[in-house]
Amino acid sequence: MATGEPPVPETRVLAIASHVVSGHVGNKIAVFAMQSLGCDVAALNTVQFSNHTGYRQWKGTRTSADEIWALYEGLKQSYLDNFDMMLSGYVPGAASVQVVGHIAEELRERTASAPGDFFWVLDPVMGDNGKLYVADDVAPAYKKLLRFADVILPNQFEAELLSGVKINSMETLEEAIQVLHEHFQVPHVVITSVSLSHPDHPAGSLSVIGSSRTSTGRARTFKIVFPAIDCYFSGTGDMFGALMVVRMREAVTNAPDAAELLQRRAWLSDDSVAAIDLPLARAAEKVLASMNEVLTKTCEGMKVEMQRAEATLDRRGVVGDEARKTALHLLKSGAAELRLPRNVQSLRSPSVSFRAVKM
Repeated sequence: MATGEPPVPETRVLAIASHVVSGHVGNKIAVFAMQSLGCDVAALNTVQFSNHTGYRQWKGTRTSADEIWALYEGLKQSYLDNFDMMLSGYVPGAASVQVVGHIAEELRERTASAPGDFFWVLDPVMGDNGKLYVADDVAPAYKKLLRFADVILPNQFEAELLSGVKINSMETLEEAIQVLHEHFQVPHVVITSVSLSHPDHPAGSLSVIGSSRTSTGRARTFKIVFPAIDCYFSGTGDMFGALMVVRMREAVTNAPDAAELLQRRAWLSDDSVAAIDLPLARAAEKVLASMNEVLTKTCEGMKVEMQRAEATLDRRGVVGDEARKTALHLLKSGAAELRLPRNVQSLRSPSVSFRAVKM
């Protein structure tokens, strides 16, 4: 690849996710990250908020299911729906999830004669750490459309909701992945930020577990262990999804059997390809390298900003324990916004690296 050349061929992506006026979550991350790596991105925003909800206060509106479909039809009527890939993130409500599924189904049907011409990266945003932050009917809605997705990116809690398997060990995690492959026919699965203990996991580490199914529906699982960063962040799942779009396309394009892979639905490798040699594994390695670098730099900057926080409140005349507690939370939320614009090089060519190992 020539210096400065995008890592992927010309790629047009439909990104369906949330939008905030200030900050870096949802489509604010997705559009910037994918465009920085050479993709042409069309952003269909599912919410329009002043800032993300981690601040505990915000203003704005949600996009209805009818409005999401109308925006897509507007693209279609002007011949602007020629998408190679689709990324979907936070979608408010079961009706909107269904509409996103209809969009993906329609885009998929257009490539019936060339199944490798469309690829959907689905992040089923529903909750984390055992807590739902969507309505109860959203999980069943996602289950109905999983078969249209090519790769899904649930966190550990979301993988439990979709598979019906309680994940409390590496064995039950592999069982959940097998259910997603076999029952829901999902070609690729990546479970993010797994915190299960294991003998070969150093203290203070997390892992990402991925798998591409075989032609008989069996899992080919790998894991990537990486150091946890002791900071509070929002938008890490959105960043993972956006980078996965680019890096998966790059890995497939550079694979030895690229000509064949790009003709297949979901770009699934032959059964002879080992788990750690899968394009999914190569993609996840690069995604985590960029994320580790950006998050490390964000954490460093956050610590500096928070050291000045008390002086900032004094200067602004914020007094009283409760008022200062609230203000400090808001300042911390602002300081923790991912530092993407100043670290584009970390997205393109991170200086750190991680390697997948077989489960």
